[in-house]
Amino acid sequence: MARILIIDDDRAVQATIRLLLERAGHSVVVASDGRNGIAIFETGEFDLLFLDIFMPGMDGFETMRVVHQQQPLVPIIVISGNPIASGSGADFLTMATRLGAVSSLQKPFKPAALLAAVAGCLDAAKSPSSAVTVGDVAPGP
Repeated sequence: MARILIIDDDRAVQATIRLLLERAGHSVVVASDGRNGIAIFETGEFDLLFLDIFMPGMDGFETMRVVHQQQPLVPIIVISGNPIASGSGADFLTMATRLGAVSSLQKPFKPAALLAAVAGCLDAAKSPSSAVTVGDVAPGP
């Protein structure tokens, strides 16, 4: 199946996503922050990235910018538990998709939603000329 990199500072989220993806037959590598994620990304070929928006050090937006400079066709799914900043009204998941993420998931998410987003991104990456669009996935209960 696919080789997937998860970049998230929350160990519980890392473990959950890793377990779901490995059970689905994917090979998974985990990084705990943007800088570590970029270092791992540069050493291997990945079919898909999961990227948390808010992390200490290098945040998800900066990490996504670096990834796109190096390999612009690698699909990225952004994830966040706080998609909207209090007071500003800015929706960071939508902002990330406008900046190049293929899909987004709000934490907590349902396993089926995560697997559907992965399948959609991988299918779209296989046929970049197709009109397949992976939209935002609704949050879990």
